[in-house]
Amino acid sequence: MGKSTIYSIGHGNKQFDELVSELKRYRIEFLLDVRSSPMSKFNFHFNRAWLEKDLPDNNITYEFLGEYLGGLPKDRSCYTNGKVDYAKIRTKKFFKDGIDLLIEANEEKMRIALMCSESKPEECHRCKLIGQELMNHDISVQHITANGLKSQEEVIEILTQGFGVNDLFGENDFTSRNTYL
Repeated sequence: MGKSTIYSIGHGNKQFDELVSELKRYRIEFLLDVRSSPMSKFNFHFNRAWLEKDLPDNNITYEFLGEYLGGLPKDRSCYTNGKVDYAKIRTKKFFKDGIDLLIEANEEKMRIALMCSESKPEECHRCKLIGQELMNHDISVQHITANGLKSQEEVIEILTQGFGVNDLFGENDFTSRNTYL
């Protein structure tokens, strides 16, 4: 697969030191927060202000990209029957601008990880939206999980139960699990 790699990670219920240890294991230098709202109700150490302060102490730069790549966009036209429609998001300028930022960082060989809250990549837009789009640009995505790395292809296999994304869902036709509107 692809000419290069971008990583992804979910903070879930981890401790801050656990997240840092995983990032260091894969030599991540930049953590790009792709949550729409950069805060955690249950784990305050994953709130934006804390990450901006504490990650640099661990030689990791924090950047918030939720306005470009967040899974719950403010644009209501990105929803179908109350669910986030990833096919619609892919057409939006804000999303394309965010993907362009990732492509540029990747071309500069930056060691980056995309972070959201969901631990399992198959339950997150990191895989269903961003990972699928990066594959279209020949960029491999490796998801950091409790059991090591899972490739984008492996996660899609889990998500589609072996049917393949184009057979079961059509061309990248994923939506969010939950209804928001």
